[in-house]
Amino acid sequence: MGDRRALETQLAVVAGFENPQARLEQYPTPPDIAAHVVHLADLQGDIDGRTVVDLGTGTGMLALGAALRGPRRVVGLELDADALATARDNELRVGTTTPIHWIRADATRAPLCIPGDVKTTVLMNPPFGAQNGNRGADRAFLSTAAQFADVSYSIHNQGSEQFVESFAADEGGDVTHAFGATLTLDRQFEFHEEATKDLDTEVFRIRWD
Repeated sequence: MGDRRALETQLAVVAGFENPQARLEQYPTPPDIAAHVVHLADLQGDIDGRTVVDLGTGTGMLALGAALRGPRRVVGLELDADALATARDNELRVGTTTPIHWIRADATRAPLCIPGDVKTTVLMNPPFGAQNGNRGADRAFLSTAAQFADVSYSIHNQGSEQFVESFAADEGGDVTHAFGATLTLDRQFEFHEEATKDLDTEVFRIRWD
């Protein structure tokens, strides 16, 4: 089990989106937040020896962090081919100890068949559903996690606690941990008015039955 600060340093080399798409809400997961989430998962015994799946991996930040902590295997699912190509390049930059299986696919219709006796952890920073035409995107990602994960860690917009707890309960899950996190994002799209913006979010650990 490694140090969180050291993990953050290792992830600092991860490149972001070259051509981010607003409709997919493609924002990078900052290395400090990714390191925090992965480190917490590791402390809970949710990484070592397990299958870890990063739904909507983007350029691979969470998948790469997990791959540095001794999982059985890591899978990164991403719909955008350009982002997935960057993720593969990032794997070489980071130099992970566990190879990552990169799969181009819709994370809400994940083409995965995981045996029931394989312990599986989902890590994800899903779209918040803030853009028109993308409403409820985080719900669809949670629904995928509920299908095959033993436990999941997900990042959501601030004020999502009631929704996440209710959804988890309906799907036989239980929120065991929740904490706030601030994502500092650089200006990416024309509608962004500031050079950087602090986005208040909430991270949830859900144990699924």
